[in-house]
Amino acid sequence: MDATSGRAGGLGDLEQLAAHLRTHAALRAKAEIGLVSDVMGAASWVHGPGDDGAVVRMAAAAGVHDGQVIACGEALLPAFVARDPYGAGFAAVLTNVNDLAAMGATPCAIVDTIVGTADLAREALRGMQAASRLYDVPVVGGHLTLHDGPPAVSAFGVGNAGKVLSLTHVAAGQRLVVACCTDGTMREDFPFFRSFDERGAELAGDVRLLARIAGSGAAVAAKDVSMAGLVGSLAMLLEWGRFGVTVDLDRLPRPPGVPMAAWLTCFPAYAFLLCAPPGREEECAAAFHARGLDAAVVGVIDDTGLLRLASGGRQATVLDLAVTPVTGLQR
Repeated sequence: MDATSGRAGGLGDLEQLAAHLRTHAALRAKAEIGLVSDVMGAASWVHGPGDDGAVVRMAAAAGVHDGQVIACGEALLPAFVARDPYGAGFAAVLTNVNDLAAMGATPCAIVDTIVGTADLAREALRGMQAASRLYDVPVVGGHLTLHDGPPAVSAFGVGNAGKVLSLTHVAAGQRLVVACCTDGTMREDFPFFRSFDERGAELAGDVRLLARIAGSGAAVAAKDVSMAGLVGSLAMLLEWGRFGVTVDLDRLPRPPGVPMAAWLTCFPAYAFLLCAPPGREEECAAAFHARGLDAAVVGVIDDTGLLRLASGGRQATVLDLAVTPVTGLQR
């Protein structure tokens, strides 16, 4: 694979990349989510229980008339919390903000839970405060337990959506748009592509852009690219309806100098997969371009269940979602 152009020199290279993605630990770890359905039964994929966020049913008497409440939550890996509590605190806010945005929600508030030493808790809170200011989302409360044992950091977000971007809206014929920030640097100790210094205060508007796109109808479904990487997150986007897509790697936005395999498996600070109705894909991409972000149409959703990669006129299959589940959540 050419690390600068993204073009595969031959089918062998593309097949090797597909095999690498198919067996990647970050993708395989998503199968653990099936435990939720084992215990709690089938999920609606809109109201939960499921992965990331869900629409909360609110009675009209509660005064919610202008939108739908979205709730989500994230826990950070304890080893990461211990090694970088500031980064974990920052990531706790970032992941929730991105999850809310992926459902078309405007983030309203974050609450947190922190378990650890006073020094660790202080650093985690500093990270949350920095992210709170950057994304213009208040941390309104939470829980703190000081002890000397293994640390834990989690956070939970709530937002409001006029029109929900839902995985259940995915349909064959829609255009797959990848929108992301390609300005930044890759962490050396963790597969995370950071763009905070480059985007700065623009990030608050960047995450709120998806709510405006949802409201316009230029996209009907979305998924943030997170720990599963771009291909793994795409598999989760398609899983509910067992849809397929062929991703044109030659059109995929990618940071200069970052190898294709690394870009497809990392967690970018800002990257989203969107499904646009036919004829609306350029409008969807243009909304990101207007903010100085990268966006491109990289494929068309189909009903094959096959998640494929394409480059230089060649193709290789990563997954057959008709037979291989990703999360295993029951419908």
